[in-house]
Amino acid sequence: MDNKGSKKLLPWGKKDVIGVTAVYVVNLFVLAGLFIAAVFFNGRRGGQPFAEYFSSLSSFFSFLVVLVLLIGVMALFFLFESRDFLRSPANSEMLFLIMEAGLIICYVCGNYINPYVRPLAFVAVTTLFLVNSRTAVFMNFVFCILTFLFDAFSGSTTGMNGYSVVFFLVMGAASGIIAVYVLADVYSRGKLLALSFPVSLPVLICIALPMIEFGSEGDRLITLLSGFFSGPLSIASFLILLPFFESVFKKVTCFKYAELTDHKAKYIRKLIEQAPGTFNHAIVVSNIAEACATAIGEDALLARTCAYYHDIGKLRRPEFFKENQADGENPHDDLTPELSANIIKSHTQDGYSLAKKARLPEEIARVCLEHHGTLPIWYFYAKAKKFTDGEVPILQYCYPGPKPQSKISAIIMIADGCEAAARSLKDRSREKVNEAVKKIVSDRMQLGQFDECELTIKEINIIINTVVNRLTGVYHKRIEYPTVSLEGIDVKKEEADLQSEEQE
Repeated sequence: MDNKGSKKLLPWGKKDVIGVTAVYVVNLFVLAGLFIAAVFFNGRRGGQPFAEYFSSLSSFFSFLVVLVLLIGVMALFFLFESRDFLRSPANSEMLFLIMEAGLIICYVCGNYINPYVRPLAFVAVTTLFLVNSRTAVFMNFVFCILTFLFDAFSGSTTGMNGYSVVFFLVMGAASGIIAVYVLADVYSRGKLLALSFPVSLPVLICIALPMIEFGSEGDRLITLLSGFFSGPLSIASFLILLPFFESVFKKVTCFKYAELTDHKAKYIRKLIEQAPGTFNHAIVVSNIAEACATAIGEDALLARTCAYYHDIGKLRRPEFFKENQADGENPHDDLTPELSANIIKSHTQDGYSLAKKARLPEEIARVCLEHHGTLPIWYFYAKAKKFTDGEVPILQYCYPGPKPQSKISAIIMIADGCEAAARSLKDRSREKVNEAVKKIVSDRMQLGQFDECELTIKEINIIINTVVNRLTGVYHKRIEYPTVSLEGIDVKKEEADLQSEEQE
């Protein structure tokens, strides 16, 4: 999502501007509606009556002005920091929906349970896993200010002193930031819940301050317990609502990646059953791709998942691919080189179609399509040249593309080619593997396969070293075991004799 550095910005059209503007305007009215609803329910719970509150519109008008300013700042942040993210109306709608869900949950918990149990870190945690940490920190501040505005203008904190209302702003900001940096690399739901208690620490610290009034000692104990569970409630709310956001906005989190790479997942199970050679190849490629992505600072989980699925197009005709031809029969022997090439190169489009049909994330579907770029299928091109005296148009034997559009696609292209080459080597020493990997990468660079994904020379060198290290680890040399005849050897008798000697 980061648009800084060398990353090219996507062009904006009139439709994009209208769509994003509409989302911001609509959600301005939604937030105003939630505020009016809060005033109404506060009046029914003993606060200022609804009619009396709106007898003078000065408070509501002040709230609207500050709300417009806050939403304007939000738009400016994304305009200058993440224009590509802002360009999609769905992204903006998702963030607004997260905030609105957070406001509703906080209102219900604060007014019907205890104000200090409110899941103030909910927005930060949800944005962290659906977008990134920088956006999560910013949205956390926006949400805390918005919550403070609701408290201050709607009368939600009836019965609490002014210090308490101000400290809620501090509690929310601190809890959210702690959540972002404590939970950033946690990919287990159990660990999330276990690490959620430090998120409650700012709430407990603020509760301990002498400026906050509680009434009786019993009220203080209830408040402390409520504050203690503020963090866990934030995580619980996130885990409950996450599938909704993933499904509606087609976002992929680490939890979704874990589900997709599980061996019980639909297409992984099909690969195991119908194309075991392709599956084993995908496992090795996934380990290489994950290491390469980590080395250059890309999303390692995404790289791993893409590697698992990059060849699912081979499920259409698994027997036409060498790794699945266990019995030695090759159906290409009975086909023309041109037809064979068409079958081989169709697996990229077939993979994209299967991925879209299965509603896999677009990032994975694109890798299925891009991981061979516009590379020639040299084997069948050379075979065709043997059968003709004239020129053979090489474009007939090239993959249709497109070339890799992302660094992840480029990593999969390199890992895919290098794994296949290393598997075919008779001498798998480090020197030979290094030579093969460098040649594969050099060939792809000469054919311009990395021209559209902004992979730097420095990153390519890092990837080469990482691939070599991984492949030499996978295909390391093994000692030759001597052939030993078991005839005349009775292990059980020798064990019995040894036990008898020990007893004596």
